[in-house]
Amino acid sequence: MLALGFEMAGSSGPIQITGNIADAVAALAVGIAALGAGIAERGIGAAALGALAEDSVSFGVALVMTVLPETLAIITLVVVFVVGA
Repeated sequence: MLALGFEMAGSSGPIQITGNIADAVAALAVGIAALGAGIAERGIGAAALGALAEDSVSFGVALVMTVLPETLAIITLVVVFVVGA
């Protein structure tokens, strides 16, 4: 259950978002985070491939930099499950 931080006139407490709307907002948050990670990974992957073409010793750094944006989507999933619980 999510609670917004403002109150409507004449209400007795904060607005509660529950049910299908909360699920849709959570899905939208995860989708936007995954989209952002994909856009970031596009540029990083191209740069990592170029670095590997010049020097194959930097494979470990290229792998870490390629995987790093995906942690954004994973952290978003964790936050959705923690807040939803």
